[in-house]
Amino acid sequence: MTDSTNGPDPATRSDQAARFAPGRRIGILGGTFDPVHYGHLVIAEQVREALSLDRVLFVPAAIPPHKIGVAITPAEHRAALVELAIAGNPSFAVSRIELEREGPSYTADTLQALTDEAAPRGVAPDLFFILSSEALAGFPNWHDPDRILALCRLAVVQRPGSPLPSGTELAARFGRRADRIVTVETVPVANSASAVRDRAAAGLSIRYLVPPAVEAYICDHRLYRSDNPSEDCPK
Repeated sequence: MTDSTNGPDPATRSDQAARFAPGRRIGILGGTFDPVHYGHLVIAEQVREALSLDRVLFVPAAIPPHKIGVAITPAEHRAALVELAIAGNPSFAVSRIELEREGPSYTADTLQALTDEAAPRGVAPDLFFILSSEALAGFPNWHDPDRILALCRLAVVQRPGSPLPSGTELAARFGRRADRIVTVETVPVANSASAVRDRAAAGLSIRYLVPPAVEAYICDHRLYRSDNPSEDCPK
C-alpha cells in the first residue's frame, strides 16, 4: 500500500524488487526525477516493449554530475515520487543504488555495481541504458564512456527537436562501438521536469503532466512552492 501524503511504505521502498536474475534483459532509466513525469513513464514502457525487456529500473541520482552545486529536491522525496509513479506496473522498479553511494552519481559506476551484483550468480545481465538522442550527442564527454559501452548497450529515444541518429551517423561518430547502440522509436512527449516545477511554483495545475499520486504528493509536501507555502494547491 502507498499513501499519497506520506509516500510509499518504507518496507516497500527497498531494492528487493529491483534486484534481477542473471541473464535477464534490464533497462536502466537514470535521472534526477525532479519530479518524475509522464514523459519518463512513456519512454520506459515503450522501450521495454520494443526491446522485450524483463524489467526497467528507475535509478534516481543522488548527486547528478551535471548539477553539482545546483539546488535539487531532497533524494527521499524524489525517490518517493518515482515509487508512486510506477506503482501498479510489475515491470518497473526503483533502485536506490545511487542514493546509497557517496559522491557524484556516475553512470559507469552504477552499471559496474549492477554487473558486480549479478556476477556471483554466474551469468551477466543484459543491460540497456536508456537515454535521449540529445543526451547521446554529449555522451563522449561523460565519465568513462568506454566502460559504459562495455557494460551495457545504449537504447536511444528521440526527444522533441532532436531526431534519432541514422545507422550511418552512429557509425561515423562511434566507429566499431556503434553496434553497442540501438535506437527505439517512441511517441515523443513534450514534457519536462522544469516545466512541472515552474507550474507548481506558480500555483498552476500540473494535472495530466504527472500521475495523480505524484501530483498529490507534491501538493501535500509543498514541493516547489517556496514562494507560496500556504496557498492551496490548484483543484
